[in-house]
Amino acid sequence: MRILISADMEGATGVTWPADVEPGTEQWQRCRAMFTSDVNAAVSGFFAGGATEVLVNEAHSTMRNLLLERLDPRAAMLTGRHKELSMVEGVQRGDVDGVAFLGYHTGAGTEGVLAHTYLPNSVTGVWLDGEPASEGRLNAAVVAEYGSPVVLVTGDDRTCLDAAGYAPAARTVAVKTYVSRYAAVCRPPAVTAAAIAEAAEAAAAGAARTEPARRGPFTVEVEVDAAHLAGAAALVPGVDLVSERRVRYTSPTAFEMIRCFKVVTTLIANAVEALYG
Repeated sequence: MRILISADMEGATGVTWPADVEPGTEQWQRCRAMFTSDVNAAVSGFFAGGATEVLVNEAHSTMRNLLLERLDPRAAMLTGRHKELSMVEGVQRGDVDGVAFLGYHTGAGTEGVLAHTYLPNSVTGVWLDGEPASEGRLNAAVVAEYGSPVVLVTGDDRTCLDAAGYAPAARTVAVKTYVSRYAAVCRPPAVTAAAIAEAAEAAAAGAARTEPARRGPFTVEVEVDAAHLAGAAALVPGVDLVSERRVRYTSPTAFEMIRCFKVVTTLIANAVEALYG
């Protein structure tokens, strides 16, 4: 049984503040250990449930946050940027039996700790086929196209509620309870590690490849907080302005949908200016 863990950081144990996930800060250094603890707990649980291989794909920011020297030696880690499928890189090899979204968060414009979609600011909303879309929902469409089910999701309580909409059969673990975008009631690492390990072991039972989904085309809308950012996104062929601050595009497959989304958000990020955005 082969498991892919897509590991983001905003939904990790103890993380509530931008500096907690900003590479190079003192708080980021501290939170890396708790992030790694969450990952190790999932790895341990999956192996206890019968996994024969676990690949951890680093999915946050620079994608160089997990502490390799503390990683469970039974797992392997894919780290670094510029990957074809970004947060779910590795699923395209076609032999992944189950996917875990670890340390995930809710989408831009919604309630949740450090809620956003790809960009920490500027993007105010994302919709996939008319439904509000978090990174979890977008990535779930991609992995389904390779026949790999989402079997585990961890993050805050709002993230677990979000997961029920795109992976209803997945096990969920709320490592913290949402209070505001920058505040949460947090559970200690020893408590969350035990909960994650238990859920991962149980989730392994649902890890079984299915017939690859062919659900396209996919229509994505992205709303931003300034008109010039929408104009920047519309430079991408096939991406159209639908209002001053919203763009839309349609892709035949989830593979192409997520790749176009990455291009759109990259152009938006590069068009942001200091202070005024």
